Amino acid sequence: MRVWRFVFPGMMAAAVVGLSNSASAASPFFFSTGNPDGRIATASGGPGEPETGDDFVLANNTRLIGGSFTGILTGTAVPLSEITNISVEFYRVFPLDSTVPPSGAVPARANSPADVAFSEFSTAAHTLTASISIPATSFTVANTVVTGIHPLPGVFTGGEGPGTGEEVQFSFSFSVPQDLLAGQYFFVPQVELSDPVDNFLWLSAPKPIVAPGTPFNADLQTWIRNEALQPNWLRVGTDITHQGPFNAAFSLIGTVPEPSSWAMLIMGFGAMGAVLRRRRGAGQVA
Repeated sequence: MRVWRFVFPGMMAAAVVGLSNSASAASPFFFSTGNPDGRIATASGGPGEPETGDDFVLANNTRLIGGSFTGILTGTAVPLSEITNISVEFYRVFPLDSTVPPSGAVPARANSPADVAFSEFSTAAHTLTASISIPATSFTVANTVVTGIHPLPGVFTGGEGPGTGEEVQFSFSFSVPQDLLAGQYFFVPQVELSDPVDNFLWLSAPKPIVAPGTPFNADLQTWIRNEALQPNWLRVGTDITHQGPFNAAFSLIGTVPEPSSWAMLIMGFGAMGAVLRRRRGAGQVA
């Protein structure tokens, strides 16, 4: 297995220090949707700014320090040096952080990601570090969604057919841990490549989740959008392909602090929201 690292000095150390400082008053947290199942792969990053999101639930207030996601690079012998940025965003569930009522450009918004992300990390901004492993040289999926992301009345395309690419797993760490209150969220990774002909496609995982994944009752399906569809989202299975529904292959790791540790964490969570609101007010879109 080959491993390629996207490292910025000091970032990994910061994540490790954050974990060790909280270890005495915390229990480990791990979540996974399981291994890729080969059913579908969806674009997340690249021309047209497609992004795919899948959900997870936190039963307790949780401090996330990193995780992983698995996809394929499609194209002709895509070199890993072609990767220019890796980003991770977190969204709450609609109607939070959203315009209500929605525009009506898509069949439904219930159980979708919100209009805008509330938190984001990237290698370009030096807020994320990542390593890349190659589990297999080739991986084939039964269907793909890359450019067929359209508003009503053209939401159904059936997908764009089978696809094959080099399987890649991205393991990432946050420079500053992500503190989240108990609840349901969407995880949205994106990978940018320097050659617009090539694509990163996020691989699906079993739905319902099976071992070695972490099943939960309120498991929602994957959603996707592109720049033209924003702020709306479409369901990959129900809307675009009439297949599935699907999950996406990812994991998250962190800790669950003791209740006495949460007073300061909640204060930090509120401060983060205030900063993001100021950024959006200044014209910066999450």
